Amino acid sequence: MKRFLIIVSAHLILFLLIIAYQAQAEEEWTIDRFKDLSYARVSGEVTHGDSLNFFISKEDDCAKVWNNFTFYTYEKPADIKQLMDKNIPIKMNGKNLTAKVISVSPFLMGYRVSFSLGKFPLKEYIYFLKEFYDEFEKYEIEIVDGIDFKASKYFDIPVNSWKLDKLVPSVFEAHKQCKEINNLDS
Repeated sequence: MKRFLIIVSAHLILFLLIIAYQAQAEEEWTIDRFKDLSYARVSGEVTHGDSLNFFISKEDDCAKVWNNFTFYTYEKPADIKQLMDKNIPIKMNGKNLTAKVISVSPFLMGYRVSFSLGKFPLKEYIYFLKEFYDEFEKYEIEIVDGIDFKASKYFDIPVNSWKLDKLVPSVFEAHKQCKEINNLDS
């Protein structure tokens, strides 16, 4: 009986270790290039299909980064397309900001909405973002209610977060690929 309990306990501990290991989400970065730009992209923690993107363009001599993110929504209000070019209220780690809607497109059973946070000097912005992430120990965006805007009308899951532990090396690898695009054209 004692031996049986030891075997069952060992299996239970092993099972719990495997579950705990799999519960830790891996930070998945995609670094690639397309035509005259390169990018680094990381998947969301809440909705995996949502992405946080850092685009670097040859047009800017690879010196600026355009930061945008996507949210998938199952909501399908008839007026969802009217969000285009609007500044939508968000909270980033609890700080009130806005993000500009740059596209709304049908995707799976709902819509994918892309937002822009802006274009910034690459090195300064990436190091700022890394410090911001380290200070809060998270990078979370929540779409919130605003004047004449009800978040729940358009977004069934209005919050997502991203792991940015590998932000600096990932964006700098995308920067290196952008420089290679420049070198190919020289």
